[in-house]
Order: sequence, then C-alpha cells, then structure tokens
Amino acid sequence: MRFEPGNHKAHGLTHDPFKAIVSPRPIGWISTRAKSGAENVAPYSFYNAVAGKPPIVMFSSEGQKDSVTFARETGVFAANFTGDGDFEVMNDTSAPLERGVSEFEQFGLSKTDCYWIDCPMVASAPAVLECRVIEVKQLHDLDQKKLDTWTVFGQVVGIHIAEQYVSEGRFDVSKSKPLTRLGYRDFAQITSTFEAKRPGE
Repeated sequence: MRFEPGNHKAHGLTHDPFKAIVSPRPIGWISTRAKSGAENVAPYSFYNAVAGKPPIVMFSSEGQKDSVTFARETGVFAANFTGDGDFEVMNDTSAPLERGVSEFEQFGLSKTDCYWIDCPMVASAPAVLECRVIEVKQLHDLDQKKLDTWTVFGQVVGIHIAEQYVSEGRFDVSKSKPLTRLGYRDFAQITSTFEAKRPGE
C-alpha cells in the first residue's frame, strides 16, 4: 500500500501509522524552572541526540507548553533518562495540568537541583543531561505555514549517572532498561542488547 499523509484510512488503516514507523523513540523527561520559580517536568517522545561534538539534544513540543516556555525564558533545561521503574510516574507527568502547577509536587516525584544550571532534575533518574538552550525554533511546513510546533535545541553542559548503572566503565542500558515510545498507545522497554562492529573497525 502507499498513501500520502492523512490518507491512511483509504487503505483500511484505523490510525495514522507515522509514529509507529518512526519507532522506537527515546523519551526525554524534560524538567524546567521558570524565572518565577514555577517548576515543570514532562515526557517528550520527539526527543533525541542530534550532535556529539559538542553533545546537543533536542525536544519538540506540539504547542507552547511549559517546557518550551520555561526553557526559552531561562535558557536551560534538564533531560532526565527514563528507565526501569519510571513508567507510571513518567506517564502521570504527561497530564495536562494548569500552567505553573508542578508535576513534582502533584505526583510526589523526588527532585534535586542541577549542578551546572538553575533547574530541577529527577532525583531517581539513572542519568540526567543538563542543557543550555542554543535555539528555540518554530517549525513550518512546505508552504512556509508556521506550525504550532516548537523545537528546543540544547547543548549538554553537565552529565549525571547513578553509579549502579555503570558496568566496566560504561553506562549499562541492560541495567537501566530505557523506556521508549512506539506508535498509538504503545511503549517498549529495552531489556537486552547485542554488540557489533561497523565495517572497517
């Protein structure tokens, strides 16, 4: 079958398969603090690393939610790793709360302050990336129509790793068991890995 975006029902598909095709996607559990002191933490599956030297990550939001607003306002955010045991509270923090209501307080999520930036982070996270904002970009389509979708790029300025997730000098994903987002309402958790060399290595 083949179809243009938005025309999937012509082939009997009940839902748009786009997010299921682009999967699995890591979940960026983004924490921010406004200049007013209000705090926010929310999961984003449009999240990934986009550069290694220096390390840069991005998250993208459909709508100017607190994460985008606070990150633009203060110039910082933290990307908290979501792993084994985090699913229920991570999913809770996706709830549409009123602006300024802290998910940390609403759902009893433990937090601590970042070291390099003025921002809260999830205290129990297996790893955290402290980031300074490089750019907040409003996306547009092929017709140059501006979309209510905002992408935040941040350079990593500090990294935290909980020691129990380090094995033989590596961050051990077989222990941290990262949560990932698939399509529809589906999620997955990585519980096993394999190693392979690239040609020429």
